[in-house]
Amino acid sequence: MTAAEQKQAAEKFAAAWQGRGDEKQETQSFWLSLLREVYGVQAPADYIRFELPVKIDHTSFIDGYIPATRVLIEQKGADIDLKKGYRQSDGSMLTPFQQARRYAGYLPHDQNPRWIVMCNFQEFRIHDMNRPNDEPEVLRLSELGEQYHRMQFLVDTGSEQIKREMEVSIQAGNLVGLLYDEILKQYKDPTDPHSLKSLNMLCVRLVFCLYAEDAGIFGRRGMFHDYLKGVADIDPKGVRRALIDLFRTLDTKEADRDPYMDETLAAFPYVNGGLFADENIEIPQFTPHIIDLMLRKASEDFDWSEISPTIFGAVFESTLNPETRRSGGMHYTSIENIHKVIDPLFLDDLRRELDGIRAVGVERTRRTQLQNFQKKLAGLTFLDPACGSGNFLTETYLSLRRLENEVIGMLHHDQMMLGDEHHSPVQVSISQFYGIEINDFAVTVAKTALWIAESQMLEETKKIIYTNIDFLPLKTNASIVEANALTLDWETVVPKAKLNYIMGNPPFVGARMMVPAQKDDLRLVFGSLWKNLGNLDYVAGWYKKAADYITGTAVRTALVSTNSVSQGEAVANLWKPLFADGVHIDFAHRTFRWDSEAKIKAHVHCVIIGFSKAPGDKPKVIYSNGEPHIAHNINGYLLDAENVSVESRSKPLCAVPEIGMGNQPIDNGNYLFEKEEMEAFLKKEPAAAEYFHPWYGAYEFINRKPRYCLWLGDCTPAQLRSMPECLKRVQAVREYRLSSKRQSTLKLADKPARFQTENMPKGTYIILPKVSSEKRRYIPMGFMSPESFSSDLVFIIPNSRLYHFGVLTSNVHMSWMRTVCGRLKSDYRYSKDVVYNNFIWPDPTPEQKARIEQTAQGILDARALYPDSSLADLYDEATMPPELRRAHQQNDRAVMAAYGFSVKISESDCVAALMKLYQQKTGQKA
Repeated sequence: MTAAEQKQAAEKFAAAWQGRGDEKQETQSFWLSLLREVYGVQAPADYIRFELPVKIDHTSFIDGYIPATRVLIEQKGADIDLKKGYRQSDGSMLTPFQQARRYAGYLPHDQNPRWIVMCNFQEFRIHDMNRPNDEPEVLRLSELGEQYHRMQFLVDTGSEQIKREMEVSIQAGNLVGLLYDEILKQYKDPTDPHSLKSLNMLCVRLVFCLYAEDAGIFGRRGMFHDYLKGVADIDPKGVRRALIDLFRTLDTKEADRDPYMDETLAAFPYVNGGLFADENIEIPQFTPHIIDLMLRKASEDFDWSEISPTIFGAVFESTLNPETRRSGGMHYTSIENIHKVIDPLFLDDLRRELDGIRAVGVERTRRTQLQNFQKKLAGLTFLDPACGSGNFLTETYLSLRRLENEVIGMLHHDQMMLGDEHHSPVQVSISQFYGIEINDFAVTVAKTALWIAESQMLEETKKIIYTNIDFLPLKTNASIVEANALTLDWETVVPKAKLNYIMGNPPFVGARMMVPAQKDDLRLVFGSLWKNLGNLDYVAGWYKKAADYITGTAVRTALVSTNSVSQGEAVANLWKPLFADGVHIDFAHRTFRWDSEAKIKAHVHCVIIGFSKAPGDKPKVIYSNGEPHIAHNINGYLLDAENVSVESRSKPLCAVPEIGMGNQPIDNGNYLFEKEEMEAFLKKEPAAAEYFHPWYGAYEFINRKPRYCLWLGDCTPAQLRSMPECLKRVQAVREYRLSSKRQSTLKLADKPARFQTENMPKGTYIILPKVSSEKRRYIPMGFMSPESFSSDLVFIIPNSRLYHFGVLTSNVHMSWMRTVCGRLKSDYRYSKDVVYNNFIWPDPTPEQKARIEQTAQGILDARALYPDSSLADLYDEATMPPELRRAHQQNDRAVMAAYGFSVKISESDCVAALMKLYQQKTGQKA
């Protein structure tokens, strides 16, 4: 089926099943029809298994299972809420997803589901079991016509090909690593920079040769292997000389070669492209072990033609990068994540355009449009200003060439046609791709990856239209420049008038982790007058540089970055000025986990932001958990709301108690004790008992495991003198402070019995952890008596009451917090100056305020039912007691009523409403 036909089939299917859904009678016909009519499965009854038995403590049955793609289906009736829990035959309460996961646990290992789909005929909830803890993707039946591609995994056995390419690419990287380690030992000085650079280049050349012989680029498979083996069989020491001669030959045109050179060597083609040009690289002797590795493991036992150039470029670079080798990692961006950037940036539009042309009924018109579309593809220009080993550029090239191959097939009606190098059917070229990369080796790898991609796609074209075009000598080259992208004028790489798209994944370095040179880079990009520049992460430099570069153009940009750029103070510091300069956000992926497909996973929580200064003629789209939502406007928090920026503020906007941090001793641990340490201390110094207080930081509060603090600040000299063990602690603190280089700490040495920061309320106060897990719906907070001391890892709110607790622990405040707070990794990092002080409190009636106080007390009462459970236990979604959940839900409703919000308001709408209130309160204009 064509895309247009599949779309039409999906719309027809959705219309036919709208409002229907009897689980017992219609499950099988629903899925058989879906697979046959929408996804083109010829014999769906053979493709999907129904009522697959699983033995738990009794025999249960899986509603549906697709072996080819390992999809497990849990089907419910149309009246069933897929998010709710339902009582099972054993008395347990399970949601449909939990029920499906239980079934999956009893399947054989080779049948473990890759996907779990819950369905109630009107909605699909899709769990990717590679990310089992992520929120599911939700697809309504009514959306199937437009978004049928989101369930392509039901039949996409091609994903197995991607998996195979990934596995081969990683195996290739491991082979390169083995060769690298063994060859490195042969250098006279393995630490010499020239030797290391030479070894990197040598590995690139060897990989190219190994790939070229397996892909048939050299003309005959096994040609490189046979050449080296012929030399090694006679004299193993001659392999070094043979490689030098080969590299020189590959860089020399046939017409310029020695007419008397060895015929075996002369048979190799001219490569071009500069890969073999530098004769100054150092090549050591090859041992018999290295020769065996290269000939047997790397050549005879391995097929390099199967590698994915998108993945392999990064794997190759990581393999030879000392830092990633030490950590055991191979860090690269998955193809799936690359498409989260390039699909909404341009590829979805191109696919839709081609689908539209495919549907044109008049042959002559369709042909003209296809030809114009191919010219359009060949005219697009791309820049990755932090390209690394080129995976974004490579995957984009592959995607464009696949589209072009579709066009070529349609132009020639999928019939084999003749072509030659003078009349090539291929117009898309790697010369359309530009990159900037600071690492010289990565530049070489990126170019090589693109050449491999070009070779592979030419072979795909040859399956459509017969052509005798030879890949070698290389005729095109990607323009990848070795430079620091933040100090380079991008116009020198590609004139902006020529460019269409910027994309990439700039380096992730936090504001507090940058080296001086990186801070200098940001000062150069932003200028000295930029507000709060020191609080911006390194990646912000690419946003500013791109925004300046695209001025006056229709260029569209999409960058991957840590989610810090859309949180906390960064929104005011970065996006407020960019918006004022004409930037607008076209699409955004809200926070998701960006995995590097590696031995050691690098879990980074990222966002993708597509932006431009071009006219906003396209619908704006926000992707949340992979699900797209059309937006009126996308602000710096990646919400569908006006361009509001919540700035740091020292006092609350509303008439509420002020918030502050707890105590900060600066004592080198002398005043802090575990319970056992305190008890041992009191055996030696019983009189100190009255000076000990429970001590709560975030960990101690959430886990209900206090430490203890020795507070001697109000002791008279005589009292201290009477307690020698306490006096020792005071003297140790004084000496510690005197050893400091900070003036404030040195000054504090004059008061060794006191803390640097002291915040000890006289009455009951609210305690609120500065950092809390993002897996919790509510940040655990509570009341503390004045006898208990709090550390600087929590905030405290003196003079607070039940009403304040109720509002702060509500879903309204939590929604605000989740949007404007910063993050520590993915955990919430609460801020008094941004989150608390800018929060707009409700203006309740006396009755509404009393109701909030009542529901707030209900939360405390529900907690009190479980005195032996920590707040970590009580606020874990898996173990939260039903009484506590109900208490929070009642409190949420009471607070929403005080704001005038509907109980059905979504979190994003709730925050948008709060931001309108914030605008009104501050007089800030969008």
